[in-house]
Amino acid sequence: MPETSSFNSLSVVIPTYNREKVLAKALEGYLAQSSPHLIHELLVVDDGSTDGTESMVKEFSGRAAFPIRYLRQANKGPAAARNWGIREARSALILFSDSDIIPEHNLVEQHIAWHRENSQVNAAILGYVTWSPEIKPTPFMRWYGERKLFWFFKLRNKQEASFHFFYTCNISLKIQFLKTSGQFDEEFRSAAYEDTELGYRLSKQGLHLLYNPAAIAYHYQFFSFEDACRKRLGNVAATQIFFRKEAGQQFLKEIQNKQSHPGYALVRGLAVGLAAALSPARRLLDSSLPLPAIVYQLFFWASTEETSWQRLVGDDARYETSS
Repeated sequence: MPETSSFNSLSVVIPTYNREKVLAKALEGYLAQSSPHLIHELLVVDDGSTDGTESMVKEFSGRAAFPIRYLRQANKGPAAARNWGIREARSALILFSDSDIIPEHNLVEQHIAWHRENSQVNAAILGYVTWSPEIKPTPFMRWYGERKLFWFFKLRNKQEASFHFFYTCNISLKIQFLKTSGQFDEEFRSAAYEDTELGYRLSKQGLHLLYNPAAIAYHYQFFSFEDACRKRLGNVAATQIFFRKEAGQQFLKEIQNKQSHPGYALVRGLAVGLAAALSPARRLLDSSLPLPAIVYQLFFWASTEETSWQRLVGDDARYETSS
């Protein structure tokens, strides 16, 4: 078991692609940390940006009380970018975040404190992510963030999480565990399922994922209902890759079991019919008026499931589960 004294700082790894302005907000958040001495280094891994990311990061490096290192690669996706960060990191702990994630002032302090209390090499810390107040999230966004992007509502009053919650926008691990137990699969070229797939493989190696809701970060991105639908539909290629992996096979079994239920087709038909009947309410989805959660679910399901999940799992033979 590593000595807790070795967990006195961490390396922050942030992959980015053409997000100069919001990345600057994230970097400001790290400069304003309550304990900046706990940051051994911050690595920005630029995934082939064509904006002013490089010059902006170098300007921040001259202001920070800790080293900010700029790494640039050809566009390969966030999985490859994080792997480079793992190879380059020089501390015993690594904190993964994203370029649109703004840390609370004590985020780093919270992660390190929990690692010192849980020094086992396989212990990792998951922090909480919510919308930045600056973007003025709508009621739909609050539903979407809690029920689709993340499932933090399932972790209320819980301290341990399964691999399903391996969210790399706010998670820290011992770098020794990553280097010996598994890294990101670079076949994933977009930000979808690459973290869940790694979390599954790490769980098979003994990953112990602890949830610290006081390690807070803010998602600085506005989503309209149509934005959320486009994101879901845009993940089809990544989902196809995921279903070919062992982790995806587990998910696929759950989907197929659900679809084989005698009442599934009826429920699906009713959901589509209800969404059509409620079509006048569609104009209210992005309003400040809170709607019942079932309304958001019906419209989202009707707008995405038939065109994404059915396209992927309709042909069972293509994703036949292995014995």
